[in-house]
Amino acid sequence: MKKIIILLAVVTAFTACKSGSKKKGAAEKSAKSEISLSAAGSTFAGPFYKTAFKKYFDQTGVQTSYGLTGSGAGIRSLKDRVVDFCGSDAFLSDAEAAKMPAPVVHVATCSGAVDIAFNVPGIESVKLDPEVLADIFLGKITKWNDAKLKAINPGVKFPDMAISVVHRSDGSGTTFIFSDYMSKISKEWKDNVGVGKSLNWPTGMGAKGNPGVAGTISSTVGAIGYIGSDYAFAQKISFALLKNAAGNYVAPTIAAVSAAGNGDMPADTRIMETNSTAPDAYPISGFTWIILYKEQAYNGRSLAQAEATLKLIDWMLDPAAQAIGKELKYAPLPEKVVQIDKAILRTVTYNGKPILK
Repeated sequence: MKKIIILLAVVTAFTACKSGSKKKGAAEKSAKSEISLSAAGSTFAGPFYKTAFKKYFDQTGVQTSYGLTGSGAGIRSLKDRVVDFCGSDAFLSDAEAAKMPAPVVHVATCSGAVDIAFNVPGIESVKLDPEVLADIFLGKITKWNDAKLKAINPGVKFPDMAISVVHRSDGSGTTFIFSDYMSKISKEWKDNVGVGKSLNWPTGMGAKGNPGVAGTISSTVGAIGYIGSDYAFAQKISFALLKNAAGNYVAPTIAAVSAAGNGDMPADTRIMETNSTAPDAYPISGFTWIILYKEQAYNGRSLAQAEATLKLIDWMLDPAAQAIGKELKYAPLPEKVVQIDKAILRTVTYNGKPILK
């Protein structure tokens, strides 16, 4: 009888302990779920951010909404302080940063390729050198069977078909990366079009976001445009091999993007990777950044909100999060960039005190 009583006592204690653990776990999950974050910006990095933020929610209960608005609109949302952070493929210049309500910091999250995607039935791959690429987007080459295209693609049977250039219609970091490259390889482009998130295009039709450009290329025979690699891969759109600064024709692979990003890195990570001299580098590669305010105590933000923001971004630099990016055709950050990023995050404060240790 005594054994039965002791056994019942042990079972009761175990059940109570287990019940208490469940309640504690539920309470912790509930507490975490009370914090939600909002962000907007880059469509170039959108697939990575959406997937990574979902994974982080599964682990922590912290919900992060991300609007695919384009880098320009994302920066405006941060300036208006209606988001916790923004995503941008174009870093803020000193002059642009000075127009923000308060100092900001940039945290590089991955690198990606801007593919030159096209839709010509029966042709899966073409080579483009800087001269031909510039002439197409300047509107000087208007047919797929142009002699310059045929000269660098012997054996390819180009049709007598009009070229339809597709570009972004919204403020875009992808456009910034593309136009930065074009200004480096074409004086005519640099003098007449220049570098920016929005441009006065000499030719072509506009579409909103990387999804819009990818969709327009897919549905328009004869089209050519620039999009993030993940969008070309997801929609199975053909892309060009580009002649890099070393004279090699290179595909937009993860390895080729990584090669472009292995150069020197400034202490604030603000650098363009385009037209790298590395022999194996894909020439239209670029970092993408999360931008946030250096002082997080503003607009009534709580310390908990600030901590959640910093912990999420810090987690984005960890190997598990970087692996998510690699699965989606983004190049993981070199370790030296991760260390710079983590140091930058530890300068972010709440009422003057660092948030992360």
